[in-house]
Amino acid sequence: MHRRRYVLAASLFLTGALIATACSSESNDTASPSSTTQAPVVTDVPTPPVTEVVEQPSCALPTTTTPVSATDVGNDRDWDITSFDGTVIRAHWFPLEGAAAVGVSGTTAPTLLMGPGWGGGGDTNENTPGLLGAISIKTLRDHGYNVLTWDPRGWGESTGTVQIDSVDFEARDVQQLLDWVSTRPEATLDSLGDPASGMVGASYGGGIQIVTAAIDCRVDAIVPIIAWNSLRTSLYKAQTPKSGWGNLLILAGGAALLDPTITRISESGLKTGVVDPADIEWMAARGPGDLVSDIAIPTLIIQGTVDTLFSLDEGVANFALLQSSGAPAAMLWFCGGHGVCLTDAGDSGRVSEAAISWLDRYVKGDESVTPLTGFEFVDQDGASYSAAGFPEALGVPLTAKGSGVLELVATGGAGPAVSDAGSTDVIDVVALSITPGRATNAVNVTVSAISPNPAIVVGAPQLSFTYSGTGGPGDRPTRVFAQLVDDKTGLVLGNQITPIEVVLDGATHTVDVPLETVAYRFDPGATVTLQIVAVTVAYVEPRLGGSIDFSDIAISLPVVTSAVLTSSIK
Repeated sequence: MHRRRYVLAASLFLTGALIATACSSESNDTASPSSTTQAPVVTDVPTPPVTEVVEQPSCALPTTTTPVSATDVGNDRDWDITSFDGTVIRAHWFPLEGAAAVGVSGTTAPTLLMGPGWGGGGDTNENTPGLLGAISIKTLRDHGYNVLTWDPRGWGESTGTVQIDSVDFEARDVQQLLDWVSTRPEATLDSLGDPASGMVGASYGGGIQIVTAAIDCRVDAIVPIIAWNSLRTSLYKAQTPKSGWGNLLILAGGAALLDPTITRISESGLKTGVVDPADIEWMAARGPGDLVSDIAIPTLIIQGTVDTLFSLDEGVANFALLQSSGAPAAMLWFCGGHGVCLTDAGDSGRVSEAAISWLDRYVKGDESVTPLTGFEFVDQDGASYSAAGFPEALGVPLTAKGSGVLELVATGGAGPAVSDAGSTDVIDVVALSITPGRATNAVNVTVSAISPNPAIVVGAPQLSFTYSGTGGPGDRPTRVFAQLVDDKTGLVLGNQITPIEVVLDGATHTVDVPLETVAYRFDPGATVTLQIVAVTVAYVEPRLGGSIDFSDIAISLPVVTSAVLTSSIK
């Protein structure tokens, strides 16, 4: 009996659908404790005029307090803060209990900015679990922080147009929020205009951390949870739109003022099956991308092993960029994210524990705290492993070869996955409806264990094959999809499936591609089946009709030897 856990990150897309240049290390000592400078109070500041968007200035610590146009909407908690271009951002302020009241000297505290996921405004319920069901405003305050949440532009009570965590818009909005925090008497400052601050948040609230940290050296540490590196690879791998998530994202964004380009790209992709390269570049310019290389502060990457929107590949790309630039970084994988954990999730409190330890060490400067180092992940039974870094696959890979013919028909494809019998929860139904499952129309290749000892598979399996085939009429793209199925449970490894472009002109072609990254313990006697399929609930339907003859199929699963078992679930 599997323990099932559905993880719907703060304001997760499903929930909404259903109801400056980087700072150098010289300007920010991330390992030293924050000072306790009392913030100046700025009152009666005139509203600045609306100005056109200008090139983002480089990050330099201010020498004077920046005037901030902020209006208390009447409850001392909610504030309307005017951003650089006149957009009004609704912020929600939850100072640490016992911190200075407005205008009164007293205790100060470091501040955490917590952005919401796509589909709504900032969290305002202090007691309801927030990120991944583990972190709430109350929990963060209980650990000694002021908390600021906000409605990103275009969402909730904020004005403006949604730009998908653009460095030119949403990141600059957060800079204005930091300016405002630096005027609060409850806020500990590192220096004038520079609040001791960190950022937390999942999904959309993870992406904003990365783009902000890339341009503003006042942020001391970040913990992006289930964020992305590039929308090019997360939403349009092999130029193939994710129809399952695409539909839900647009539905969840119905209450927001989206840039019209977002809706046009989504509708076009779902209709035609492909996305114009220029449109993919427009989307790729939103969010982290190469900006990750500009981050110099401690960053904890948290990614979900069963995340079918922002897969493990996105976290691996971000972690690699951080390591290349020399930023202090660690990475944690858990069974959750944008999707459904159908296996044992392991320690349900590990995400919040790791996040808070990271913030305590690098925002508070508490040297008694030992944060996560290197890399930590869980297998399909909830057992936890650690390694000094993202491990190289130095073990003997698990391999298999095969061949077969695939009929290009709409039936028998990958998914939807099957829930425990009797579940009627509407979120269960929707999540499972876009989750890959074992296919009945597939070319199958079985991979078997080669050792009497368990093999730890971590990384991207490599698939190659030779093929020839013909497709039916029409203009839709020609694609197949590849997944790995645990034959013991019948579950797709990590719920992951990879689109692969094919040319169906009757000639012989070869393909050599990495599949989506997985984490899996391959026990002695176990078998995993590679399935090459024609359709899946996760991606748009390609052109059908005809068939493909596959030969010389070779699948290789990467085995790591440096990962150490740290805890097991009985």
